[in-house]
Amino acid sequence: METCRVVLVDDHSLFRSGLRGLLDRCAGVRVVGEAASGEELLRLLPQSGAEVVFMDFSMPGMDGAETAERALALVPGLRIIALSMFGEGHYYRRMVEAGARGFLMKDCALEEVLQAIEAVRGGDTYFCEGVLRSLSGADAAVSGDGEADDRLSGREIEILVRICRGMSNQEIADELFISKRTVDKHRANILEKTGCKNTAALVVHALRNGLVDVP
Repeated sequence: METCRVVLVDDHSLFRSGLRGLLDRCAGVRVVGEAASGEELLRLLPQSGAEVVFMDFSMPGMDGAETAERALALVPGLRIIALSMFGEGHYYRRMVEAGARGFLMKDCALEEVLQAIEAVRGGDTYFCEGVLRSLSGADAAVSGDGEADDRLSGREIEILVRICRGMSNQEIADELFISKRTVDKHRANILEKTGCKNTAALVVHALRNGLVDVP
């Protein structure tokens, strides 16, 4: 596998240094830049060749959501992994809407960091366990009227649960003993019924509306 080029964006230099130190010891990952703000990221991004950006939500000036939107306008294929210490689900929702595809708590293990890189680089989404628990917690605000969700079939709920666990369509098909094509169709129907544009938005919607539970 080719080396993944990564940029770190956080206004705390100590955190950036710590994460860089961990990633520099990992095969297949190369940190090619650091930024302390969204503005700084936008200046270095075009020349960095970055594939993946780790981005704090709370930064001076532009926040993570605005930075993500502008970064993706510059580099449409960029994969953004949002970092936060916040427990409130609306931060993650804003990052989903901005185009982020990975979601990590700052205190997560290195193993989850590497899993997130692999997932988003492959075109999937990744939610660490801490974020999933935050989104499904009792203090999560419920949004929407739920009418579209009432139309989900039992099979679609089964598939939705597995999507929220981060399983691929092929893995879901294997576990449920159905074809991948059938899972593809169910996923498309779920997205249409819930009004979600992508898998990341679907996971947030499902957890915040209590459609699935996270242990």
